[in-house]
Amino acid sequence: MTDQTADPKVHPSPLKPGGLGDILTLIGCLALTLAIGAVASAATLPAIPTWYATLQKPFFTPPNAVFGPVWTVLYIMIAVSLWRTIRAPAAAADRRRALTFQAAQLVANFAWSFAFFGAHNPILGLVVIVALDLSLIATIAATRRVDRPAALLLVPYLLWVLYATALNGAIVALNG
Repeated sequence: MTDQTADPKVHPSPLKPGGLGDILTLIGCLALTLAIGAVASAATLPAIPTWYATLQKPFFTPPNAVFGPVWTVLYIMIAVSLWRTIRAPAAAADRRRALTFQAAQLVANFAWSFAFFGAHNPILGLVVIVALDLSLIATIAATRRVDRPAALLLVPYLLWVLYATALNGAIVALNG
């Protein structure tokens, strides 16, 4: 890896590693992503035993109990990726682009629960989750330019969302 600090376009991390600002930023990133998950689950949980239970689902649908733990781990990984992106020494434009994509994918992530579960609309959910897929791919590419480990932290999330896209698409097909 090259020494980015020699490049005049590269700005040092705005946070002192291990300093109070660094720790508070990590806590803020965790709070943000976990809050997004908690609010989205408010749209999801009431629909599971009612509307969602009536849908035909594909054979590869996991038990409902799997989703909560998987999403919790993924939200923590998203938070750490976001934190690493914020604190990485990088060109300001690259960092800004990565953070913009991070925000876009979080909005799409948040919107999916309301589209699919809240609106009881698998077709709208499919549109939103495809937008999430695309924004997440762009997020990983942009984040990689800033901090490769931060980008790699998003790969399991992308894989899970692609799986969720297949589930969503199959639910649309099965429930016409």
